[in-house]
Amino acid sequence: MILTHLTPIKGSNKKSKRLGRGKGSGKGKTSTRGNKGAKSRSGNSVKLGFEGGQMPFHKRIPKFGFKNINKKTYKIFNLETLEDLINLGKVKRNLINNNVLRQIGLLKKKELVKILGRGELTHKIKIFAHKFSKKASLKIKNLGGNTIMVKNKYDERKIY
Repeated sequence: MILTHLTPIKGSNKKSKRLGRGKGSGKGKTSTRGNKGAKSRSGNSVKLGFEGGQMPFHKRIPKFGFKNINKKTYKIFNLETLEDLINLGKVKRNLINNNVLRQIGLLKKKELVKILGRGELTHKIKIFAHKFSKKASLKIKNLGGNTIMVKNKYDERKIY
């Protein structure tokens, strides 16, 4: 084997166009750039999104609506769900808070909790949540339970 005789397989390497090498090459004179205009000159670059003076797409599309970056979203739990958790034995000591819900796998770390009043409770229970509906808090208090509003993560640490 002689190194100078090694060649790549035919068709594997495609030769690039040789631009501006005379009339005979078929790519001479203007080098496939056409005649005159900004695109034929060196150093030309068109801005991203430029559409030749036509109103650009990002200005044509309608702009409406509003996304509130401070919006709070709550993970909702109904009383019937809490009752099921107690009946299944997943909640001990009749105490429900963020830590308990996280351990069960129903809540992520920074999610806020809201308790709604659908369904019935049969157990006296102590619940820590960020919000309660009027119906839910009435049902819990009628059974002799407690509803404690947690305002922020620091409150959670003190109470639990």
